[in-house]
Amino acid sequence: MTKWEYATIPLIIHATKQILDQWGEDGWELVQVVPGPEGNGLVAYLKREKQ
Repeated sequence: MTKWEYATIPLIIHATKQILDQWGEDGWELVQVVPGPEGNGLVAYLKREKQ
């Protein structure tokens, strides 16, 4: 059975691509982007297979 680990990261609007590209280089896959707490900014949920 595949086991996963997850990360939740804040996204800075003007650097979203760079942030996601960096996490992608480390093997993380974007699952979802949602509004941050109290509607401030965005939060990304990522996953990758546990090693």
